[in-house]
Parts: sequence; C-alpha cells; structure tokens
Amino acid sequence: QVQLVESGGGLVQAGGSLRLSCTASGSINNIRAMAWYRRAPGKQRELVALKARGGFINYADSVKDRFTISGLDAGNTVYLQMNSLKAEDTAVYTCSAQREKDFPLWGQGTQVTVSS
Repeated sequence: QVQLVESGGGLVQAGGSLRLSCTASGSINNIRAMAWYRRAPGKQRELVALKARGGFINYADSVKDRFTISGLDAGNTVYLQMNSLKAEDTAVYTCSAQREKDFPLWGQGTQVTVSS
C-alpha cells in the first residue's frame, strides 16, 4: 500500500528550528512533485513549499528565506527545514505527492507548535 509517512513536528520556541520529513512508502515510481501544506486554526490550508523533479521550487511568501524544501532528487523523500520559526507558523503540516496519471497522495499531518 502506498502512503506518505511524515515525521519531525513538535513544540519549539520562537526563533527555533524544526525539520520535517516525508517519505512515500510502497511501490511508487510516478511522483512528479512533493509539497508541504499547512492549516492553522481557523484558517484555510495553504501551500508552504513545493519541489518538482527537475528542480522547480516554490515557496509561500510568508516562509521565503526561512524555510527550505529539499530532497526528492534520487528518491521519494522530501524535507522541510524551518528556521526562525514564528508563532504564526503554528499549524498542522501535511505532505502531498503529485503523481503522473494518478490521484495525489496525502500524509496524515504533523503538528508544529511555536511558542512565543
């Protein structure tokens, strides 16, 4: 069974760092991009960062220069390095994988809480 497994969330003080990881497990060879989304309490889900095979990367304006998405180059794992975290980064972060000719995959979500 193909699924996305996330790890790395937790509680951190403002200004601190966390690293999230997401791995697509199972037999899968048609991932074309992976991304991190987040949903804060009372807000809509938003795209945080996306990386496509071939190198295209996109960030939300609110995280540029603080977050870095990496991985995916030689496998099905993507990372999100989050630095200089702010209270407004508190949210459930969810990994997604876009696939060729198939529905996207979604992870179960991991909580990131930044205390001010």
